[in-house]
Amino acid sequence: MNEAGRIRYSSAAGRWVLGITVLGSSIAFLEATVVNVALPAIGEDLGADVAGLQWIINGYLLTLAALILLGGSLGDRYGRRRIFNIGVIWFAAASVLCAVAPNAEILIAARVVQGIGGALLTPGSLAIIEATFYPEDRGRAIGAWSALGGIAAAIGPLLGGWLIDAVSWRAIFFINLPIAAFVVWGAERHVPETRDPTISGRLDFPGSALASIALAGLTFTVIQAPVDGFDSLMVLAALAVGLVSAVAFVFVERRSPEPMLPLSIFDSRQFSSANVVTFVVYAAMGGVFFFLVVFLQVSLGYSPIAAGAASLPITALMLAFSPRAGALAQRIGPRLPLTLGPIGIAIGMLMMTRIEPGDSYLGSILPGIIVFGVGLTLVVAPITATVLAAADERHAGVASGVNNAVARTAGLAAVAALPLIVGLTGADYEDPAAMTDAFHGAVLACAVLALAGGVLAWLTISNEVLHTAPASGEADADVPDRAATDFSCGVAGTPMRPSREARCEPVDEEELPRVTVGQAGS
Repeated sequence: MNEAGRIRYSSAAGRWVLGITVLGSSIAFLEATVVNVALPAIGEDLGADVAGLQWIINGYLLTLAALILLGGSLGDRYGRRRIFNIGVIWFAAASVLCAVAPNAEILIAARVVQGIGGALLTPGSLAIIEATFYPEDRGRAIGAWSALGGIAAAIGPLLGGWLIDAVSWRAIFFINLPIAAFVVWGAERHVPETRDPTISGRLDFPGSALASIALAGLTFTVIQAPVDGFDSLMVLAALAVGLVSAVAFVFVERRSPEPMLPLSIFDSRQFSSANVVTFVVYAAMGGVFFFLVVFLQVSLGYSPIAAGAASLPITALMLAFSPRAGALAQRIGPRLPLTLGPIGIAIGMLMMTRIEPGDSYLGSILPGIIVFGVGLTLVVAPITATVLAAADERHAGVASGVNNAVARTAGLAAVAALPLIVGLTGADYEDPAAMTDAFHGAVLACAVLALAGGVLAWLTISNEVLHTAPASGEADADVPDRAATDFSCGVAGTPMRPSREARCEPVDEEELPRVTVGQAGS
């Protein structure tokens, strides 16, 4: 893709694109954190047990994980802004269904429908940024997207707590409507339409169906196996369907002339490694966020708004340091930030295991929150930029969809498995003593996961320097000078364009042009 139609990060147009994509993705991020805060109130009002509360979270994650690859592929094919807007509208409509649900079963069904909207809008926001900004501005844009999205996710518990106290848990779903209306209006006026110009022919319907069935089957297995046991006929059937569909998906995609998921994207070790690290670290984070707000309310007697406000320091840290973390990864490569970040998260979690009923916020809770937040800032922007940059730019939607599917599936797995691992069943979440023991065990398990993520990053994420040049010495119209062809292997990964030769070799860093974390080889 040439530079025609690109916009600058510092321009008014750039601020509009960034603001709209952040707001759009934020309704999905905000919903995840807000619903966590509301779980005790929902359980009391609708009579839901632990399994029901898990499904209120995981019903949404089930369809989100199953369809997010399709959402990214649809955006690349039919227009990223168009699919993004459809997802926002769908999400808002499903939010109304959630808000009026008369019982837990209807709420779970509405959350499943809501996940479809999330699968359409979530990969689109990052794909729009990747396809719209100049390559040298993408790192700053992704860092700002991460910081502002993190703020939305962190403000969610505070806003949700206030709405639950002042109105009802149902109000947390109605709040999506004005945000969605503004996002759709702003996107139509200020966000340029982009798509993959190389796509032709029909949508890969067999691949889309098989990917969705595979992810749904495996996701259902992860959710229900801890509840029903691995010897359950339904669990075994879901596992078999998921595995068979996954194998068939690979077979179909290898032979499809226009695959929904080009398997060559996984030829990049950087892309594959970053997604493995994403899974491990986001599983740890998902487990902690699920337990923390419930623990604060049940065991420490916090109100919903106070439990939501407890994580506000993470908001401040994300705002202050996420762009700087992106700049750090740009200068030194992503390996060190993605190693130190998960380790910091693990240390913060270990500090949280010392929280007991009666402890003060400043003395016992805040220190762990701060250390956790510092580690988080070193992970979110660098890993997002690394994943996107490791894929060819025209596959931005698919790359974003893969990484989002990995992250959401990781959180889903943690929410599904941790209550069983720590022995929290039935109505135990209402018992302060049982909740305290479960929280300590869950956070310890999550700390081990986060630490493993740091070790994996150190062992698998590369900082080698990549030098690319036009094949056969011919000039590439999209690459007018050397500054566009020299960049870090640790960020850009292996180019997938067949017209270029790529080789990783040592380069004098003094001669290497400064380029952004987000560069994708355009």
